[in-house]
Amino acid sequence: RSTDGGAHFSKPVTLPDSSGSDDPAVAVAPDGTVYVSYLRYFHNKAYPVVATSFNHGASFRASSLIPKKSGNWGDRDFIAAGRGGTVYVTWDYGPSAADVKIVCASSGSCAYSAVDATAVVQKSTDHGKTWGPITPMQPGFPAGGGYFASILVQPSGVVDALILDHPLNPRTFAVHPGHELFTSSSDGGKTWSPAVVVGGSAGTISDTEWWIDGDLSTDRAGNLYATWDTQSPSGHTDIGWLSYSTDRGRTWSAPIRVTPDHGNAVHIVESAGAGPGIADIAWLADNAPQGYATYLRPFSIRHGWLAPVTRVSRQYGNPVIWPGDTFGISVLPGRHGAWAPGRVALSWGSAVGGSKNSEIYATVVRR
Repeated sequence: RSTDGGAHFSKPVTLPDSSGSDDPAVAVAPDGTVYVSYLRYFHNKAYPVVATSFNHGASFRASSLIPKKSGNWGDRDFIAAGRGGTVYVTWDYGPSAADVKIVCASSGSCAYSAVDATAVVQKSTDHGKTWGPITPMQPGFPAGGGYFASILVQPSGVVDALILDHPLNPRTFAVHPGHELFTSSSDGGKTWSPAVVVGGSAGTISDTEWWIDGDLSTDRAGNLYATWDTQSPSGHTDIGWLSYSTDRGRTWSAPIRVTPDHGNAVHIVESAGAGPGIADIAWLADNAPQGYATYLRPFSIRHGWLAPVTRVSRQYGNPVIWPGDTFGISVLPGRHGAWAPGRVALSWGSAVGGSKNSEIYATVVRR
């Protein structure tokens, strides 16, 4: 954690019950409570663990969301916090890990050729101490097709989610190219609205893509921003995209191209909502000959792109060492919590300076 706006960071703290885990996510509630979720594989079960801190990350208590069924499958959790101790965790749940087949890249992570995946949600109303049941966010369980669901809680209590959805064969669970889907819940995650395809005209997301593709954010006015990248059927092109909604997700803008380069480079795209009608869009890519780098560009619903692309990372990451499946972005508040333009915090992974491993770097960009 950093107590000086990202200028310095403390020594890392090992979170409780985190052995055999991956895919950590962080959320901070309006009352300052810090939540960290991670997906753990333990005793023939896959399940999220949520660590809660009431002292700004100095110490944590943990609660495990253990399913009843053994031998299940789970992947990529997201977490979002509302008011009054309400917390939501979404993850990819399947009843049988035996149905899962993976395909791994030589210098990347792994994708699925078959998987019994459905996006699900669990809710806590006591700061993560106890949790409700596993609730599917889409029809078709156990072959709903949701790899994960990026989630946020509006001030009204409405829960919004962007699901990476790959159509699955209901018998073999074979994976097909997919799209991003938006859905929302107005009853605390019990039921979800019919899914709306986001940016369908941009093309599909490949069944062999292995990174965390898709991110949902909101600005101060409640406008929504979705980011993702698509791959051509030939595998020769990969493009990052942005779409926004000004009506709470009922309709979405035509997809707007984010990444300017051409080719099959990886583009992991994320967004962070800022002032009304404004979002910061960032992406991690290996399109440069030197390797991986992190880029940032501000966007306005009214005016479009507000500035040229900025390369945030000072050094390039080794192109043959995978930097990680995702990165972090957040717009920092101004004094007394009020929004002030110009400060964006980013964190990302890269293997730089001859390092044989990807390590985490962070910076604050001031505009």
